[in-house]
Amino acid sequence: MIDLLRRRRRTAAGLRWYHFVYRLIYRLRLTVWQRPAPPADLIRLVEGPSAPAPKRALDLGCGTGTDAIYLATHGWDVTAIDMVPKALAAARRNATAAGVAPRFVQGDVTRLRDLGVGDGYTLLVDFGCLHTLPEDRRPAYVTCVSYAAAPGAILLLYGFSRPPKAAPMHPGLTLDEVRQRFTPAGWQLLGAERTSAEALGIGVRRADGRFELWRYQLQRGRHGGARR
Repeated sequence: MIDLLRRRRRTAAGLRWYHFVYRLIYRLRLTVWQRPAPPADLIRLVEGPSAPAPKRALDLGCGTGTDAIYLATHGWDVTAIDMVPKALAAARRNATAAGVAPRFVQGDVTRLRDLGVGDGYTLLVDFGCLHTLPEDRRPAYVTCVSYAAAPGAILLLYGFSRPPKAAPMHPGLTLDEVRQRFTPAGWQLLGAERTSAEALGIGVRRADGRFELWRYQLQRGRHGGARR
């Protein structure tokens, strides 16, 4: 019992620090990951010859709303999550300017069920969210995302495989970790490839060689897999 309480206190402290870091980054306008347009992989998926019918989409760590707004303009019913009020305020302004109204929710992506976002999402997008989560919150992320995803849902996941040494948090997401975390939860890895910050419009100099940005595409099992 004592060990359990200690772990809970450590987790709570880590989350408070994690929330603080992101709010500070937005306050200082150091959001180098912001992009003017959605990634090409998402565009191909939504507008390509095999594009699925627009249904429900979930944007995990939506920031200022680039991907959520793009999906909404193409007929998707979008819910977008972020923990930073300043980011969500900008996202709402951007959505209004674009003439769409995604549902923006403030909260932690590792507590989706507490936020009441529901389930049945057929498309999920994570552009640099999971790879910055503390190690002890990643299992909860996979559990929540798996619960939210409909059978057969697609997840587009982007992240650096090598963390910047000076980062206040310790981001990083490798192919092995993606397999180890998602396969037991009922996901199939459809593709994994290294991409470039330049191609995605990220303004981080020399990010590609130093951090190794990867794109993963996963599909939820048709029968849903294990749900907890």
